[in-house]
Amino acid sequence: MSSSPAAAPVSRIRWRRGKVTAIGRSWRDALELTVEVDGDGELSALAYPSLVGVPEVGDEVLLNTTALARGLGTGGYAIVVAVPDRLPADPEGPGHLVKARYTPLQVLVQGVDEQETEHHETIAAAEDLASMPVVVADLHSALPAILIGMLATDPDLKVAYVMTDGGALPAAFSRTVTALKSSLAGVVTVGQAYGGDLEAVTLHTGLLAAKHVLGADLAIVTQGPGNLGTGTPWGFSGVAAGEACNAISVLGGLPVGALRISDADPRPRHRGVSHHSLTAFGRVALGGVALVAPRGLSSELGGQVGEDLASQPERNVVVWVDTDGLDVALGLSPVPLRTMGRGLEEERAYFLAAAAAGRYAALQVPVLEDAVGDETGTETAPADASPDEPSA
Repeated sequence: MSSSPAAAPVSRIRWRRGKVTAIGRSWRDALELTVEVDGDGELSALAYPSLVGVPEVGDEVLLNTTALARGLGTGGYAIVVAVPDRLPADPEGPGHLVKARYTPLQVLVQGVDEQETEHHETIAAAEDLASMPVVVADLHSALPAILIGMLATDPDLKVAYVMTDGGALPAAFSRTVTALKSSLAGVVTVGQAYGGDLEAVTLHTGLLAAKHVLGADLAIVTQGPGNLGTGTPWGFSGVAAGEACNAISVLGGLPVGALRISDADPRPRHRGVSHHSLTAFGRVALGGVALVAPRGLSSELGGQVGEDLASQPERNVVVWVDTDGLDVALGLSPVPLRTMGRGLEEERAYFLAAAAAGRYAALQVPVLEDAVGDETGTETAPADASPDEPSA
């Protein structure tokens, strides 16, 4: 009995061929190109040299233009998939962790937690984070402001960045990470994300690597650049911020939530405290998280933030933190501060909240007895909530 032929699968990629006409900026493992494409004209493209080699002017390149054509989250780039006439040499490096698994561009990396590395025994023996504070945010744009808050409070702290896989998978896509390199103890890419100074299979081993391999006093967890949202209560990639708090709690760390606060976002669900923060921290983070609200907001916005946080579960402590000096520090940021297309002047509350979370976390770092001469072994005191502002 004959069967009818299967219908052709629906294409998921908009393929184009083009010729490189100019080379642009480069950073970390990323290279900007201008590519001439028949029918589309000149396109801005991005190549990752560790994946496709180093394109040159005159090369024909194969492009994925799907998201670019739809105006979606690729940073305005077509992505170079291959330089067909000049393929790179075969990889010779160590490692057997595959990331971006089972996609056409799956990559091989060496994980900090795999058996052949010098750090395997350290990670295998590590049981907890020894109360290390970890600030969690749902957007990558919060990263520099959190770091600024930490280092403005104590410039000698070692801070690691742990990048999850809810946004861009290659760490190289982030110019922010490249610019902050000298201020970070290192970058750990976890899950399907790759390209950090250390690679880890899970967020758990990534956090342990930050503490026990990089020697960090503090860590910051966010997804890579980009955020996937559908305008539904649960359909956004920032839900993973709550799961990150659970991992931190399980490992004996101190989860600190960087709230997404805005009085500039035109969408009602993101004004005051964004529903993303309320959902991820209030409903997903089951082990409790310190939620940091910044002092220094307008009375109207501060009141709205207080109302939004009043219904947080008892396990979450709301702390209002002084922000003296943080506006100046944010104004001196080594990278442009932008979120959802808006800068520091428009989204001061957002960046101030992130910096305040960084400050609060820095104040929670345990102080060694011999460093302070304290015979009682006390640690730095938490920033208490103001008596005239809401707390829980």
